[in-house]
Amino acid sequence: MGSFSAWHWLIVLAIVVILFGRGKIPELMGDVAQGIRAFKKGIDDEATSKKDRDGTNTVGS
Repeated sequence: MGSFSAWHWLIVLAIVVILFGRGKIPELMGDVAQGIRAFKKGIDDEATSKKDRDGTNTVGS
């Protein structure tokens, strides 16, 4: 009773397709991909700016 069979997953998939439609699912996945790309870019920008700050704060003798 606690585990899901293949029929359960097929029913869930059918309900998702009915609710969101076939065109909406790829659109949602595209939005998720854009969000992931923006997050990674933000992380890279933060790391780059931190390196720049560390490089300019060092005092040479």
